[in-house]
Amino acid sequence: MLAEPLASIDLAEESRRVGAGVDAIFLSYLRPPGDGRDRLFEAMRHAAIGGGKRLRPLLTVAASRLFKIDQDRALRVGSAIEAIHVYSLIHDDLPCMDDDDLRRGKPTVHKAFDEATAVLAGDCFHDLAFEILADERTHEDPFVRSELVLELARASGLGGMGGGQMLDLAAEGQSLDIGAITRLQQLKTGALIEYAIEAACIMARIPASGRTSYRGYAHDLGLAFQICDDLMDEDGDEEAAGKRLHKDAAAGKATFVSLLGKDRARQQASMLVDQAIAHLQEHGGEADFLRAIANYVTERDR
Repeated sequence: MLAEPLASIDLAEESRRVGAGVDAIFLSYLRPPGDGRDRLFEAMRHAAIGGGKRLRPLLTVAASRLFKIDQDRALRVGSAIEAIHVYSLIHDDLPCMDDDDLRRGKPTVHKAFDEATAVLAGDCFHDLAFEILADERTHEDPFVRSELVLELARASGLGGMGGGQMLDLAAEGQSLDIGAITRLQQLKTGALIEYAIEAACIMARIPASGRTSYRGYAHDLGLAFQICDDLMDEDGDEEAAGKRLHKDAAAGKATFVSLLGKDRARQQASMLVDQAIAHLQEHGGEADFLRAIANYVTERDR
């Protein structure tokens, strides 16, 4: 099937709906128990409710439409991915890592509460992700649930986000070439974005050999997203971003922008978005949600 013209997708409304769905799922798990754990539950709600772009769950919901997967099921998987993302942000913001005081337009968890509570909140979001995926409400097939868990562990661990974060820490003050930066960001940022698409393929029981185009979309989108993130860090508005900017330059980190320059970086991001959309050429209107997300990525730094 050849691609049809891009349908009218209200991405803001889709994002609002997915965000509300993720919030509802988190709130169902984060009801204060009325004991000494209440502060931890409050910290987790502070970190996760009503904030962020929710790009990863948005991608899972959008990809699930390709295969007519139940959207409530897709929201549960997207919430698990968001839980991993939130845990990583809480820990990244700690004084021992990036030492940030602002996230999603409000104080970081260790600032609003304390460092010990922030560590526990991040730990519990990590655990919550796998609790959601292993639940029968997410998928009735235990083999599907098992693969969802396995691939998320890979995407968030040594060969994914966690390993990428270590490369990022080691890169401070180092002179990296474009290949090294690309590898770092593919792990730190790209792996979880790629899993957001892979998860829909897993739920649809698409064999690994049939996932090449979807992996290509996610890979190119992830790199474009990071380039635009670098551009935002260079020239963005802190109030709009909801976080401190210009940190990479201050830390002496090489980025796509520092190596390519702003103009070439924007050109590269646009090319990657075009490539990502081209991977969906066998799909018609059912892929317009994914196409709209890809186009949005290059608008973030403007």
